[in-house]
Amino acid sequence: MEAAVLVPVKGFDAAKRRLAGILDGGQRAALARWLADRVVIAARPLPTFVACDDDDVASWADGAGAEVLWSPGLGLNGAVDAGRATITGKGFDHVVIAHSDLPLARDLGTVARPDTVTLVPDRRRDGTNVLALPVGVDLPAAYGAASFAHHLAAAMALGARVEVRCDPRLALDVDTPDDVTHPALFPLLPEWLRTSLASHR
Repeated sequence: MEAAVLVPVKGFDAAKRRLAGILDGGQRAALARWLADRVVIAARPLPTFVACDDDDVASWADGAGAEVLWSPGLGLNGAVDAGRATITGKGFDHVVIAHSDLPLARDLGTVARPDTVTLVPDRRRDGTNVLALPVGVDLPAAYGAASFAHHLAAAMALGARVEVRCDPRLALDVDTPDDVTHPALFPLLPEWLRTSLASHR
């Protein structure tokens, strides 16, 4: 099985707006970059592709050793579907799609299993933090509210072999103040960020 990792990344300056009450714009951008760094590291040694439509993200991805898949105007779902098509065209037979804000992620390649669609929900069982699937499975991206339920139902309807993996490390994404101050994450944050957040705790 030849697997690759696809990480869609929005512009750092536009990321994490739900944290505006505790972090300013520059801090949110720095946090988004730090999180994305950790996901790309967790993807190693698999070939990694970053889908983006932002010059700063593209420059970061290139420096992080990922291949940039330019996807202007496609939105998250369009960028993921286009990225999967590109990865398929490069000869890979399995793709692992991971959000860019999974701070505890490691060994993302272990999510990929032959002939299996693997879904890793977030800790609220609402979003799909990681989705791994054979490239031949026609499962369009359905990110947004209740994406885990949508992806699961669609995979089951296709008759695919499906595994739901409840992984506490991959279940933690960072969207809300409660997420960024989670006890498993807070000690890992850069010192400047811990200091800033401490004043809001």
